[in-house]
Order: sequence, then structure tokens, then C-alpha cells
Amino acid sequence: MTAMNDKWPIGVFASIDAGLGVRLEVAHELGVPTIHLHTPHVGSRTPQRAAEFSKRLAELGIRTTCVFAGFEGESYADIPTVNMTVGLVPRETRAARTAELKAIADFARTLNVDVVGVHLGFVPHDSSDRDYRQLLDLTRDVCDHCKRNRQALHLETGQEPVDVLIQFLNDVGRDNLFVNFDPANMILYGAGEPLPALEALGSRVRSVHCKDATWSDRPGETWGREVPLGEGDVDFAAFLKTLKRIGYDGPLTIEREIPQEPERQKAEIGGAIELLQRLKSKM
Repeated sequence: MTAMNDKWPIGVFASIDAGLGVRLEVAHELGVPTIHLHTPHVGSRTPQRAAEFSKRLAELGIRTTCVFAGFEGESYADIPTVNMTVGLVPRETRAARTAELKAIADFARTLNVDVVGVHLGFVPHDSSDRDYRQLLDLTRDVCDHCKRNRQALHLETGQEPVDVLIQFLNDVGRDNLFVNFDPANMILYGAGEPLPALEALGSRVRSVHCKDATWSDRPGETWGREVPLGEGDVDFAAFLKTLKRIGYDGPLTIEREIPQEPERQKAEIGGAIELLQRLKSKM
């Protein structure tokens, strides 16, 4: 089991009721001390459920380091569908989802979690674009709400090249806005090589997802393929070396989008934990 005071404690992406991520029982059996929690359905985001969940986590010896937002109607079926449905970018859901993201931050606060994560969606590459400017205002609004909750907002990488992301972070101009870095997403979306992007983001990276993938034969047009950790195109030995170089010492949170089948989860996540522990021991 990984001690909580270790550098790079192992984490997993977990769920209470949203059907994504590893079951808590599996995380506990594997000795995982930290999780990123996928936001529960709105009916579960009550003070009573938060208290029940906090008690359960305490009993299992697991700490939530980030509550990750998800919204009704999002689909990752293919890249064009992501563009139309994910995050705060789609115009028709933008206002409602911004309000919900603030509510999710408030729910995270009741869990004593000081980080909220989100896929913002495809940020327009043209900074003079009207949607870009509106997205700036919405992100500032959410950051200010999180600031009042003593929280940070982490944007997950993947949908845009690193130079676009850095420009957006600079233009938002909030000191509680950081990055959740997912190297596989850079590959899946065809957004660029992950390790140079990680190096470029540097200290802005405050959380990571450990996920693996292979490149599409038409990067940026069609999906790459998500695969078990160590079987794809992410060089995790180099990934950890780069994390060390940029000064990152937070959790290594494994994200693997497989059905909630306990035996399969234990096998795949267990293999990922073994790989990361072996690489950590060599550092």
C-alpha cells in the first residue's frame, strides 16, 4: 500500500453512482490511498450524501484529491461529437453548465475537497473569436467562485494543442487556475506529443491522469485508442522523469475507462499500479 506522505501516491478515478471509474471497494482492495471522484448525479449532491460518503472514505482510508465535473448530454463517441457536446463550450448548454459547475464546486467543498476538475471542451484557437472571449469570462467567473470556496480549478488537457492552452490560461489570468495533465488525451485527440506539452506547462500542472493510448492513423480527425497502462504510446518512464523535472509531487491518478466489473478492474488497475510502483522505485 502507498503511504499518504509518499511522493506521487497512487490514485484512481472513482465513482459513487455515475457509472464511470473504479468502484471504491476495488480501490480499497488494491490499497489505493487517493481518488479523483467523478461528480455524482445531482440527486446525490446533498449534505447528507456528502457526509455519508466522507464517512465511508474515512473508513476505507481513502482521500479525495479532486472532484471531477461531468454534465448530462456529454458524449465522447467521436471527436466531432466531443466538440459539440462536452464541457462549457457548447452554446446551448453553456449558461446552465456554468451554474452547475459552481454547484459541483460547492458540493466538493462539503467533502472538504479543494480541487475541482473539468473538461472545458474545445477552446477556439483564435483568441479574437467571440466564443473564446465568452469562454474566458465564464472561466473567470467559475475561478472566482472557486476562490471564494478556497478551491482551485483544474482544466484537463487533450482537446487543444499546448500553445493554445497556455494562451488561454494566461488570458484568463486567475491564480487558482491550473492543469490536470492527461498524456493519453493528447494522443487520443491528436493534439500533440504529450511530454513536450508537459514540459511546456511546467508548474501549471497540479494534477495528472495516468492513462495510455495509441495514435490514430488520422490524428485530430479520428480517435486514437485507449489501452491498458504500458501498452500504448505514452512513455511512462519518461513521463515520471518529466514530472520530477517540473517539480510535480502530487498523486498519480490512474484513469481507465472500462466497465464497472470488479475482477476486470482489479486486474487492469492492479497492473497499472504495479507498473507505476516499479517505475517510481527506479527514480
